[in-house]
Amino acid sequence: MKVILTEKPSVARDIAKCLNINGKRDGYFEGNGYQITWAFGHLVELKEPDEYNQAWKRWSLESLPIIPEKFGLKARGDASAQKQLNIIKRLFKTADEIICATDAGREGELIFRYILSWAGCVQKPFKRLWISSLTDDSIRKGFAGLQDGHAYDGLYRAAKCRSESDWIVGLNATRLYTLKFGQQRSLWTIGRVQTPVLALIVQKDAEISSFVPKDFWELHTLYRDADFQYTGGRFDNKADAEALLNQVAGRDFRIDEVKGKKETVSPPLLYDLTDLQKDMSIRYGLTADQTLSCAQQLYEKKHITYPRTDSRYLSNDMKPGVKPLLNKLRAKFEQQIEPLDLDKLTLGSRTFNDAKVSDHHAIIPTSAVPGGLSGHEAKVYEAIVLRFIAAFYPPCIKRITTVLGSVGTEAEVGEVKFKTTGTVIESPGWQVLYKNDGSKQADKELKILPNFAKGETGPQQASINQGKTTPPKPYNEASLLSIMESAGKTCDDEQLKEALKEKGLGTPATRASIIEVLIKRNYIQRQKKTLTSTESGRHLISIIADDRLKSAAMTGEWEAKLKKIEHNNYDPDRFMAEIIQFTQQIKDESERPLYDQSRLGDCPLCGQPVIEGRKGYGCSAWKAGCQFVLWKQVYGVAVSHDMACQLLQSNRTLHVYALKLDDEVFNAQLTLNKQGETGYIKAEPVQRATVKEAIADCPLCNGKIVETAKAYGCSEWRNGCKMTIWKTVAHKKITGAMAKKLLSKGETGMLKGFKSGKGEEFEANLKLVDGKVEMVFGER
Repeated sequence: MKVILTEKPSVARDIAKCLNINGKRDGYFEGNGYQITWAFGHLVELKEPDEYNQAWKRWSLESLPIIPEKFGLKARGDASAQKQLNIIKRLFKTADEIICATDAGREGELIFRYILSWAGCVQKPFKRLWISSLTDDSIRKGFAGLQDGHAYDGLYRAAKCRSESDWIVGLNATRLYTLKFGQQRSLWTIGRVQTPVLALIVQKDAEISSFVPKDFWELHTLYRDADFQYTGGRFDNKADAEALLNQVAGRDFRIDEVKGKKETVSPPLLYDLTDLQKDMSIRYGLTADQTLSCAQQLYEKKHITYPRTDSRYLSNDMKPGVKPLLNKLRAKFEQQIEPLDLDKLTLGSRTFNDAKVSDHHAIIPTSAVPGGLSGHEAKVYEAIVLRFIAAFYPPCIKRITTVLGSVGTEAEVGEVKFKTTGTVIESPGWQVLYKNDGSKQADKELKILPNFAKGETGPQQASINQGKTTPPKPYNEASLLSIMESAGKTCDDEQLKEALKEKGLGTPATRASIIEVLIKRNYIQRQKKTLTSTESGRHLISIIADDRLKSAAMTGEWEAKLKKIEHNNYDPDRFMAEIIQFTQQIKDESERPLYDQSRLGDCPLCGQPVIEGRKGYGCSAWKAGCQFVLWKQVYGVAVSHDMACQLLQSNRTLHVYALKLDDEVFNAQLTLNKQGETGYIKAEPVQRATVKEAIADCPLCNGKIVETAKAYGCSEWRNGCKMTIWKTVAHKKITGAMAKKLLSKGETGMLKGFKSGKGEEFEANLKLVDGKVEMVFGER
C-alpha cells in the first residue's frame, strides 16, 4: 500500500478525485492501492523549554541562553491534531511506500519530515510529488514523475535550520529583554526576522519625525506654452532667485539644442508573490496577507500555479504550452489576446530562463479558467492573467525629446540656461492592456512639446515658483515588501533586485505573516495604506543593545545561507553553530549601557551640553539665554542621573515608574520631547485574555477558540485564521457545550431544533470538515 500525505484535506480530495480513489475512511481516502491522508498545516512542532529541562520553565537570566543539546518534536496540543496524527502514524507504519504531497516549498517539506520523524518512520522509503498547480493534468504528470524523497534533503535541512534558529533566537532574546525591561509583567517579543523589519519601520519614522522642512525657490520660464526650468537647480533663498529673474526679464529666449531619442520599455516581468502583493497594494489597497490568501484560494481552486514563489520566469520546457493556454484564456480575455499572433509569439529569455527558476516558476494562470469570481479574488486573478498576456506583447516605444535653451548670449557673462523634456508614445505595445488602469503599469505622465528648431528665438515669461521640501514617505505595504525583499536596500534596477532577493528578509511565503504579527503585537499599526511604528515598537528597538539583532543586512545574510543549504552548498551544522554563538553574544551585549554614562546629553532646544544643578539638569548655555531645565522631581518621581541620561539621549526612561498626577497614581515611562517638555506613556495593561477564556485549541492553527458575542472563533483571527463556529445555525442556538464537543470530537451528534428558510424543523449532525462547520443529515 502506498500512503500519500497532503498538507490540507482539500488537496487530498483533489488528488483522490484525480486518481479515481473513492473510498472514504476516518481521516483518509483509500483505493487503487493508495491511502491518501492529510495534515492541518504544522501538526508536529518543536518541544517547549521545560520539556527538555524542568528548570527552564521558570524565566530567569541565569538560565540563559537556553540551547537544547538535540531538538525534540511533539504533537500539536489540540485534540483534532492528535487524532489525525495517530491516523497518519498508523498508515505510515503499515505503508510499503510513503509519498510526500505537501506544498512544494520549504515549509511544506518541514511539515512532512517532522511528521515522518515523529511517527518513527524515517527509515521508510518515500517519494516526493513536486507540482506547481493542482490541475488534474499537473497532478497526473507529477505522479508519473515522482522523485526520490531524499533528493529534497537540502530543502529539509534548510527548513529545519530555519525552524530551530527561530526557536533559539526568539526564545532567548524574548526572555532576556522581557526579564531586563518587562516591568509590570509586559512581554517584549523578539524574533530573528520580525525585529529587523520593525527596526526598519522605526528608523523610517525617526527620519520623518526629525525632518525639518525648508523653503526653496525655482526659476521657470514659459516659451511657446512649454515650461522650461533653470538648469542650475533650486535656490535656498528668494533674493538669489529674484536676482536671476531680473537678469532674464524682458530678454528673448533662444533654443540651443533639440535632442530626441527612442526608448523601448519592455513588458514587466511575470509575477512572483512579493511583486503580486506590492502591485495589489498599490492598485487596490490590499494587504500582503489578503493578496496571499486570495492567491492561495485561486491555487486550491486550480486557477493559478503555486503562489509562494520567488521566481519571475518560466522554464524553457513550458514554451509549447503557451499557445494552448492563451487559447483557453480567450474564453474570458478575448479582447486582450486578439492582437497576438499565437503562431509567432516571442518566447525569449526575458520570460523563459531555466537559470532563474529554482523550486517554482512565476505565477501564471492555468488552463482551468474560472466561470466566475468576485471581490478581491477576481482582481488578483485578472492581474495575474494580464501580466501573463502582457509578456507576449511588443514593447512600448516612446520618443523622449530634450530641449535646451538659454536667455542671453555666450558673450554675456549672464547667460542663463534652461531645459525641458517631453515624452510621446509612438507605439503603446503592452501598455494598451493597462490604458484604463490607475496603476503605474501604464505611463500616465506624458508631455507633448511643440516642434522646436535649433536657433529659433522669441519672447519668454520668467517666473519664480516657491516650494517646500517634503519629508520621506512612511512605509506602505508595497514599499515595505520591497525593502524586505532587498534586506533594507533601496533599489529600482530590475537585475539588481533579482540579485538582492537571495538576501531578503523572510521569504515570499512569510513576509505577509511577519507584518501581521508585528501589528498583532502592537509594535506597528496600519493607518489606511501606511505602516508606522507604535510607542511600544519604538521603545522595543530603543532597548535592544545588540545592533545585529536589529540588522536587516545580517538577517539577509542568514537567509542567503539558508538558500545555500537548500542547494547543499552550505553546512547546516555550521549555520546552527553561528546561530548559537550569536545567541550567546546577545546576553553579553545586553549588559552594555544603552546610553553614554559619561555625559548627561544635549539640550533638546539648542544642542549644547546639559549639566547637573542642585534642583535640576539644565542647559550649559543658560547665560546665552537658553532656559531648558529637566527638574529632579517630575510627576512625584525623583529623576536620577541615570534617568536624566536616558531622557536626554533616548527621549524616554527605560523603565516604568509609579507617577502621580491630580491624585491619580499610575505606572508609566517618563518622556522628553524636542521642545524640552516632560511627559509620560502609560504602561499598557498585560493582555492575559484568551488562554484563560479559551474553550478549546484551534484545529487549524496554534491559536485558541474563544467565545465572542456572535461566535466561537480563533484568537489568531488577525493572522488570518478563519476558524469560526457561529452561535446561531439555521435558527438554532449553539451552546458552549455543543461547540466544545464539535471541536474535541469533530461532530456534535444529531441535534434537533434547526429550522429551514420555510420554517420547517429538521435535525442534523454538525461536523467539522477542514475547519468549516457542515451539516450532515440522517446520520445517527
